Amino acid sequence: MTEAYIVGAVRTPVGRRKGGLSTVHPADLAAHPLKALIERTGVDPAAVDDVIMGCVSQFGPQTMDIARTAWLSAGLPESVPGVTIDRQCGSSQQAIHFAAQGVLSGTQDLVLAAGVESMSVVPMGSTVTAALEAGLPLPYGEGWAERYGTQEISQFRGAELMCEKWGFSRDELERYAYESHQRAAKAVAGGHFADQIAPLAGVTDDEGPRSDTTLEKMAGLKLLREDGRLTAATSSQVSDGAAAVLIASGQAVRDHGLAPRARVVTLTLAGDDPVYMLTAPIPATRKALKRAGLTIDDIDVVEINEAFAPVPLAWLKELDADPAKTNPNGGAIALGHPLGATGAVLMTKLLHELERTGGRYGLQTMCEGGGQANVTIIERL
Repeated sequence: MTEAYIVGAVRTPVGRRKGGLSTVHPADLAAHPLKALIERTGVDPAAVDDVIMGCVSQFGPQTMDIARTAWLSAGLPESVPGVTIDRQCGSSQQAIHFAAQGVLSGTQDLVLAAGVESMSVVPMGSTVTAALEAGLPLPYGEGWAERYGTQEISQFRGAELMCEKWGFSRDELERYAYESHQRAAKAVAGGHFADQIAPLAGVTDDEGPRSDTTLEKMAGLKLLREDGRLTAATSSQVSDGAAAVLIASGQAVRDHGLAPRARVVTLTLAGDDPVYMLTAPIPATRKALKRAGLTIDDIDVVEINEAFAPVPLAWLKELDADPAKTNPNGGAIALGHPLGATGAVLMTKLLHELERTGGRYGLQTMCEGGGQANVTIIERL
């Protein structure tokens, strides 16, 4: 039986906006974990079949197929191609899916899945802003308007709609956010991320966690919407970062003397209401568990992207999942969310946490623009 194995995963620190990584060109930012992963696994880079990289804001320095420019910027063989993909915030998790599917199909043996986003250099929404300035139409055409009208479509509105639907109060959101910072600060202090991070530009640790934050400080922040419940404290941080994951077939493991660290159990996708936008991890997780023949209680570690606090809170409630197993080292509220990189960052964190704790199964999911979600379940070996 053909299997897809994870044989390595590495990431940069996640930098704050205008922080320590903000002066690094996006292609060089993306090149760093690619080169580090090749060095750490010892694999012949010329044997890699493809580089699949997620990037959301493919604008300016993040254009021209950054998967290819990053690989070449890392000084790696010209013979290896690269492709850049966009599934919004799930772009590099989708890169992992495509890499694993290439291996599972028997047409590829070594595929490098990665992600990058420099939100300091290319601000979120740059492509839409540029289109408007050029007099071009918005992404939503007549067919969309016929189906959904002209109502506001945004992640901020979607998060507020989730708060209303599940009845989350501002206090509940802030308590979740506070716990995310506490977990992240503890993980950094405990060295939980040390082995997975390749330091860059003098930055050795994630810059986002605020160990000194308090519920009182959070309560004093301005609401993002006048009639809403969310603040900057209960939203993911704007960040810079990159990560890479190497997927191998059994044949590649034997040929290159690699050590499989995890097996890909299942890969699933789901769509949900694009107005709510952020709810698809719920049906996608149910679908993945059913396909894998597992229950939520079988999962030892969960990484769900904290785009906004109501996303993991609603997921926990609907799945009846254990909060202690979910984002045990904090999430994007504390650690940041470099859009196109986050999927590969989460997989890197998931793999290392399973190894650190001796857990067997890990599940990763994240909400994505358009009301979509990926779910990946892996088994530690």
